[in-house]
Amino acid sequence: MAPELDCQRCGACCAFFRVSFYWAEADDAPGGTVPAGLTRQVNAQMRCMAGTERQPARCVALDGDVGRRVRCAIYARRSSSCQELQPGDDKCRRARAAHGLETPSGEVIYLRPGAQPAVSAIR
Repeated sequence: MAPELDCQRCGACCAFFRVSFYWAEADDAPGGTVPAGLTRQVNAQMRCMAGTERQPARCVALDGDVGRRVRCAIYARRSSSCQELQPGDDKCRRARAAHGLETPSGEVIYLRPGAQPAVSAIR
């Protein structure tokens, strides 16, 4: 993680994207870890974290205030899409911009005028 970006203070990605993942990552499938009760079916192959299937999105597992202090209530059991997100990558920067959070250099990134927040999967 970039030292300038503290995910435990941010949480923007958890309150911006639809967090989609393969259905078998849920704990109602053999070897799955994500609590199935916290998910919603997207289609026959995919699920998403509850709360991220609508706009404004906010993952049901996100505790705290975005941009101040947050934590993932299921961090050790989170989906692969959450594990793959990297602090400071394009997805992180888009989510931070949507919440009006500055980059480490102090620059505020704005979405294109008229653009809607993304609702597609993190992956």
